[in-house]
Amino acid sequence: MAVDLAVLPEAELDIGEAYIWYERRRPGLGEDFLSCVEACFALMRRYPAMYPVVRAGYRRALTRRFPYSVFV
Repeated sequence: MAVDLAVLPEAELDIGEAYIWYERRRPGLGEDFLSCVEACFALMRRYPAMYPVVRAGYRRALTRRFPYSVFV
């Protein structure tokens, strides 16, 4: 069962700031970060039930390589 994801403005801001931070550390690392976030979004859309419910019906996925979580 696929689900729709809506990225809140606050989350978009966090993602943008993280991209800049990583890109300043090493060129290309920001792009790697965005790829990991997008991959996490895609998996959560496709297989939401595979992620644990952490609070009030929200499920959490962890991004690969980077210390970020995605909630749906």
